[in-house]
Amino acid sequence: MNLGEDLITLGILLVVAYILGRAGKLIGLPSIPIYMIVGLLASPNSGWFPLNFQSADIELIAIFGLILLLFSLGLEFDQEAFFGDAGKLLISGGSYVLINMGLGFGFGLMVGWGTREALVIAGMTGTSSSAIITKLLIELRRLANKETPMILGVTVVGDIFIAVYLAIVSVVLSGKTEIWPIVLQLSIAFLFLVVMFSVARWGGRVVSRLMRTKDDELFTILFFGLAVLFAGVGEIIGVTDAIGAFLIGVVLGASTYRGRIERVAVPLRDVFGAFFFLNFGLALNVAEFGSVITIVLLAVVMTFVLSLVSGMLMARLHGMGPREGLNTAAIFVNRGEFTLILATLSVSAGLDQRLQPFAGLYVLTMAILGPLFAANSEKIAAAVGRRLRRTKPASRPARNPMLDEEIALVEAVTRDNGNRADDAAEHAVQRITKRAGTDTPSGADSMADFVTERFNTETGPGPKPPRDTGTGDYS
Repeated sequence: MNLGEDLITLGILLVVAYILGRAGKLIGLPSIPIYMIVGLLASPNSGWFPLNFQSADIELIAIFGLILLLFSLGLEFDQEAFFGDAGKLLISGGSYVLINMGLGFGFGLMVGWGTREALVIAGMTGTSSSAIITKLLIELRRLANKETPMILGVTVVGDIFIAVYLAIVSVVLSGKTEIWPIVLQLSIAFLFLVVMFSVARWGGRVVSRLMRTKDDELFTILFFGLAVLFAGVGEIIGVTDAIGAFLIGVVLGASTYRGRIERVAVPLRDVFGAFFFLNFGLALNVAEFGSVITIVLLAVVMTFVLSLVSGMLMARLHGMGPREGLNTAAIFVNRGEFTLILATLSVSAGLDQRLQPFAGLYVLTMAILGPLFAANSEKIAAAVGRRLRRTKPASRPARNPMLDEEIALVEAVTRDNGNRADDAAEHAVQRITKRAGTDTPSGADSMADFVTERFNTETGPGPKPPRDTGTGDYS
């Protein structure tokens, strides 16, 4: 195929992605599954489009997309929010990570895959998509919600964990078996992480001076070049290109030029990121979905259950109720770009080939169900609350002894026609003393005299009038 045909094919795919993306917005779907579906439709493995387009044709552009995705994630890292409430966020975020990653690893072993595959499965099923989380909070207008600061803080903790996790996974997937080379590589990786986070924390002014330029073109070239440069450094020292891009994003995000970088980087991320997801879809084969569909369904159920448990736990730790817990669970249930990054790493490391179709089908399913759940979580919480209020037995009010006495007196003076006031009063005294569980109290005779006198004053002696039935018929 010549260059002209390549460009026409790619242009058609992007236009199709636009059309499907507009349709997806109507039901609240993010763009990630749309781009994957377009790539899947155009994949030479499916043959559904009369196009001849290979994943290798856009591989470098897809790598730029991966770099910018993680660079933007690092750029949005909020240091003040993290360090300002680090203790509580580490507890809640750490609990979330431990629950989801631990059971995810066990799930990988349970389905019969090896230890390295289980480690990758743990990352795929145990880490949420920061890009989808941020986009959903904005699109659902929940930035002012009570639970949103907690969600963003835990997302920051998750981003830090992803950096550490990828450093470990890259060493594990390297295939090294001798202990000291592994220790050396992990030490270099953690030193790189510590240095970059330290620069971001205390070197903001120095970075701002280095970034100072009024020329927008040169400014764009500078930050894009730094993102690509540190991605390469990360790949060489063994923490992957994605984490290298993430860390330089954290550093540049600490400078005074963060807003200016975001204005340019976000459109670039959206364009190149579309190529990353499109390229992943091109590499998928629908025929392979059948071998992993059962595992994917189990993983989807596990993800929803764990997200509900984790969301309620985090809300409780932060002093919030079930409604906020359900909203938190609905946001964190989403999976996306990080799962696909792990799948790409696993393929290059020669792990079980089923990991790629598993990741593709899992992300497609979760990227559709997750946003739909998030969009309706408040309605679900309201419906559950109404149901609980209807089924909850009404509490009986505490008995008031004085009120019991008054009721007994009223009943006494409104007895049947044949009763005299003195008999009614005596009956009332007996009931009152019986309720009290004692003998006739002192003053009981005067109470009876009072009822008799009151009754005779208002009605006169003799039979009392019949009770008003509310119909006006007193016969």
